[in-house]
Amino acid sequence: MKILPDFYVKLITDPVKYIKKSILYIKTRSAGDFIRKVREKFLLELNNEKLYKEWIKRNEPDERELEQQRHRKFDYNPEISIITPVYNPDRDFLVAMIESVLAQTYPVWELCIADGSSDIKLKEILEGYEKKDKRIKVKFLPENRGIAGNSNEALAMAEGDFIALLDHDDLLPPFSLFEVVHILQHNRDTDFIYSDEDKIVGTGRLDHYFKPDWSPDTLRSYNYTGHFAIYRKALLLSQGGFREGFDGSQDYDLNLRISEEAKHIIHIPKILYHWRIHKDSTAGDLTVKPQAVHSARKALEEHLKRIDLEGTVEEGLFLTSYKVTYNIKNSPKISVIIPSFDHSEDLSRCINSIIEKSDYKNMEIIIVENNSREEKTFLLYEELKKIEYIRIISWNRPFNYSAVNNFAAKEASGALLLFLNNDTEVINSDCFTRLAEHAMRKDIGAAGGKLYFPDGTIQHGGVITGIGDVAGHSHKGLSGDFAGYGGRLKVIQNVSAVTAACLMMRHDIFNEVRGFDEDYILSFGDIDLCLKLREKGYLIVWTPYAELYHYESKTRGYEDTPEKEKRFFREVELFHKKWKNFMEKGDPYYNRNLTLDREDFSLRI
Repeated sequence: MKILPDFYVKLITDPVKYIKKSILYIKTRSAGDFIRKVREKFLLELNNEKLYKEWIKRNEPDERELEQQRHRKFDYNPEISIITPVYNPDRDFLVAMIESVLAQTYPVWELCIADGSSDIKLKEILEGYEKKDKRIKVKFLPENRGIAGNSNEALAMAEGDFIALLDHDDLLPPFSLFEVVHILQHNRDTDFIYSDEDKIVGTGRLDHYFKPDWSPDTLRSYNYTGHFAIYRKALLLSQGGFREGFDGSQDYDLNLRISEEAKHIIHIPKILYHWRIHKDSTAGDLTVKPQAVHSARKALEEHLKRIDLEGTVEEGLFLTSYKVTYNIKNSPKISVIIPSFDHSEDLSRCINSIIEKSDYKNMEIIIVENNSREEKTFLLYEELKKIEYIRIISWNRPFNYSAVNNFAAKEASGALLLFLNNDTEVINSDCFTRLAEHAMRKDIGAAGGKLYFPDGTIQHGGVITGIGDVAGHSHKGLSGDFAGYGGRLKVIQNVSAVTAACLMMRHDIFNEVRGFDEDYILSFGDIDLCLKLREKGYLIVWTPYAELYHYESKTRGYEDTPEKEKRFFREVELFHKKWKNFMEKGDPYYNRNLTLDREDFSLRI
């Protein structure tokens, strides 16, 4: 069957809902807009389909390689117990699932099925598989006990060292368990493993999801680790297995609890799970299981209590995503540091947006004047000096972005420092609050926001190291209302770095890492700062709930002279020398299967 674009899949699985949404779009926009949107989406998805087919061809094992896997001898051969709760499934889907397990190239497994169905023919199918392969175990339950209850019944049968989750209607590629055991050879203390995944409709594959490595803030935003999770059985049992009352999000609840105790969490950057799209699955339509949303919020609320983080949980910007709002104690003072060199219109707009829009009142604004020449700049300064919480200090040496900010930080009295470009403009009233809630957490090194170009397209969705030889901005240039790859433009998440055009951090840890490295005169000082924080064990957070416009490069200009180019390449060389090991490993929050040539999360072929 030919792979269908995602909007066709939605049309097939729920035509009435999709047609209603289309009519609403036409009414609120226009028929022309609708046709353009469908055409763009169709072409984009066909292109993605073609690229993904090529990626599969180049990256997944062929029959010869699968045969080699079947004969591979490992030093460590843990038994993996796959548990599957069953309740009146489509028989063909169930058979396909079981056959995908039987096709595994790694042989040391068992499939534990707990069946609460009322279908007699289904029972005959399962009994037949029990007789066919002794590694398949089936428990027929007197009644359906829900997803959690049936999963616990399957778990009770498991005798393996590790537990893997598999839904009755999904599929494993034949190399899934092989890859898990392969990674365990040199990581035997691992308690929790997850992989990348895609979706399947008919016999076709689409909608790949290549995930970041372990990201605790991302997990609190949605269950990004997904379906194919493998847990050390001893840890899973110590956590009490699956909890009743979390049906629909029982795996999310489990992932949160396991992550709190796991010694080592590993992400395998390979597609090891196929999530089937059909009319009754959450892959096809997330609204078919509304109880999952309630269960997920409950799981998150309890998770926050267990790890001693005070906050509230709301639904996020798309279905099955969540917004954790952390409590800020005592309204710590924010020192907003803004370097300034002429461009008084930009500075005026920036300051006015803070004064008029920001609801965070405990702050000071420090403007660092650096060799301005225009009279109107100094006239603006005279007006700003009349505002009690604005100070203007002077840096009379040649411009050095890192040195200017270090100088200002020594003058700052706030517990929080907000490094802000003069060509930014605050959009939402709680922008600073949404940054401060993360920056004040003890495990966070820095927090950054969602920046837009003046035309509403994305300027900054977090920094990805490795793009453009050093780093690039996530989703740069894409539509401002785009959800992003895997929804990443609409969730709080961990990243390797954020831009200092808007970067908030605690004053004490700024001093701990000795601030900006002044060898970076203009470029990469902010990325270097964030990597120093990561080196110390702190996390970096990007939030879509702190929004600003950024009129980029107006202050610094472009690298358009021999002198500027020479300085730029010197800083590139410095960065590579200093962070060689980090760059060789790759950005942990950006999957190695995604391109480093662009910032759009397209496939790396």
